[in-house]
Amino acid sequence: MTTNAQSRPPLLLVHGGAGVIRATLTPAIEAEVKADLTRALQAGHAILAAGGGALDAVEAAVVVLEDSPHFNAGHGAVFTHEGINELDASVMDGPTRRAGAVAGVRHVRNPVALARAVMERSDHVLLIGEGAEAFAHHVGAACVDPAYFRTETRWQQLQEAIAKEHAGEQSEQGRAIHYGTVGAVALDAQGHLAAATSTGGMTNKRWGRVGDSPLIGAGTWADDRVAVSATGWGEYFIRAAVAHDIAARIAYAGSTLAQAAAAVIDHEIPRLGGDGGIIAIDAAGHFSLAFNTDGMYRGWIGADGIAHAAILAGDVG
Repeated sequence: MTTNAQSRPPLLLVHGGAGVIRATLTPAIEAEVKADLTRALQAGHAILAAGGGALDAVEAAVVVLEDSPHFNAGHGAVFTHEGINELDASVMDGPTRRAGAVAGVRHVRNPVALARAVMERSDHVLLIGEGAEAFAHHVGAACVDPAYFRTETRWQQLQEAIAKEHAGEQSEQGRAIHYGTVGAVALDAQGHLAAATSTGGMTNKRWGRVGDSPLIGAGTWADDRVAVSATGWGEYFIRAAVAHDIAARIAYAGSTLAQAAAAVIDHEIPRLGGDGGIIAIDAAGHFSLAFNTDGMYRGWIGADGIAHAAILAGDVG
């Protein structure tokens, strides 16, 4: 899919996680998920249409998704083995390659906003746990009681995973316990790119586990050529440095965005044993929504302001 590179019309993509379970996707849930994806697209597009920057747009879009109970980020985050919500997020600004990230925060309402504050208001890139929480208070980030993040659906998913674990059986959620991330990538009218990713991690995670979402180069990347946000089985995405690998194939091998995304998502990740997907935009306005699972919550919106939302493979929005 392409646009005119010279006109650089603004473009925004979002995702709400790969690993969609067909059997649990009722018409009502599908409608609600698509409505929230649309709201996220509209929030980011409003900024781009007014001449705003890509970084502002991806943050605004991800905040909407973090506030929704339908995605594994923010309000809809999954639980750790101990019954706690631990949140991760990252942002990256293409023109400058500045980046910020947080991991393991428990009280920050919108981790993506705190990740941006790390980038803009500290000398660091990644803050974790209690230090990230202290920084949140230092910069006045919105904090909430941990009860804010609890949803009954996520709590029951944890109970199922623990019960199956004790019985030595696989959860009905199966590999889906590894998925759940939201993200956005944008190209603004100035030709600048940005990416943001946020997650609650994996159901029943232990020992302070951190996935790819807050790791620059694994779950998030943006430079002057391409912006990428990933979703999938984090351990594999870390090992493959997915977001940066796509960017490197474009920069060093001369691959198109479509070729680079396919090489990583359709070949490299499955070769290692993982799966998932990415959203990406290049500087010419080409974009990719590549995944190797049954579906990926995803959406896109261009200069015409028409939001497209899709879930299952083959759904064109």
